Amino acid sequence: MQQRLNLWVMLAAACAGACSRSTEAPSSSDATVRAPILPSALYSYSDADVALPPQFVGPGPGGSVFVTDNTPTANRTTNAGATLGRVLFYDVRLSANDRIACASCHQQAFAFGDTARLSRGFKGGFTRRHAMGLANARFYQRGRFFWDERAATLEAQVLMPIQDTTEMGMTLAGLVAKVGGTKYYPSLFQAAFGTPQVTSDRIAAALAQFVRSIESYQSKFDQAFAGIGPGGPNFGGALTPDEALGQQLFVGVGRCAQCHATNAQVSDDVHNTGLDAVSADTGAGGARFKAPSLRNIGVRAPYMHDGRFTTLTQVIEHYDAGIQGNPNLDRRLRGPNGAPQRLNLTAQQKSALVAYLNTLTDQALLTAAKFSNPFPPQ
Repeated sequence: MQQRLNLWVMLAAACAGACSRSTEAPSSSDATVRAPILPSALYSYSDADVALPPQFVGPGPGGSVFVTDNTPTANRTTNAGATLGRVLFYDVRLSANDRIACASCHQQAFAFGDTARLSRGFKGGFTRRHAMGLANARFYQRGRFFWDERAATLEAQVLMPIQDTTEMGMTLAGLVAKVGGTKYYPSLFQAAFGTPQVTSDRIAAALAQFVRSIESYQSKFDQAFAGIGPGGPNFGGALTPDEALGQQLFVGVGRCAQCHATNAQVSDDVHNTGLDAVSADTGAGGARFKAPSLRNIGVRAPYMHDGRFTTLTQVIEHYDAGIQGNPNLDRRLRGPNGAPQRLNLTAQQKSALVAYLNTLTDQALLTAAKFSNPFPPQ
């Protein structure tokens, strides 16, 4: 009996040790550290190598997206810089326990957003708000980031989740030491910046270059601009009748284009969109929030800063008849008498708007190798 008891204790101890090891993350000094697999010839990310299409460059319907470009002169995107940024973006070693990468909450298949209402951090805690999609983040003239715009630049923003005690749990000193001690980074920093020195500013610059390179312009909507002539885009030829009706509603009576402008469908400012009469989350002040580009909105559910809407139909219903009156409600969402707008769209019109929004899905972006995870599977 004692022999059996001793054997059980030994097995239990062995199991406990194995279970403990299975939940421990590998350290950066672990001999089994995976190195990224990168192409021998760098992918193209820079403006010199990536030509944006006519519907983005303008002039013409929608105008030029470059008037909204927030790229600083001191951090123009280069192929080597964005390549380093891609590796950093997918590297779980940027979190305290080697479990969470930027890409954990910003997933390529979902246009660099998250299907969860709130994302999980390195210890399993939940983020405060829904993860914002990153496609076309470059095109926001105010240049501020997060739903509440608390980051003055993208370069400032990319370091904040890394240091957040819920999200990734690192200090900048710890981050620099960890990245600097990882074997595959010196050559990447050398290529991007001319020396192998690792600094938090260089990490921020490279991450920002990669994020700005995530440009979305190869959707069904964009096919209407192929060979564009004097008559403008051919929505009737590229889209179904339902989708084309949705496009007309988007720029017309639906009033969507007044806040989601250019052919990148980007916002111009933070806005109070009447989600609540009284909001517990004040955002950038007065319950105003930034909105990401509508590109790939069809694969980015749930919606809004708190992920309250699970379908595009619910979003349309909100703007049609659900806007709540409050003192900070954006003027563009008010009717002639100052009350919240009521569009009174028909069921067919609502369905057409949803159909049109789904034409903004860019399958090339969702699968492009140059934006994908460079690390081999464990």
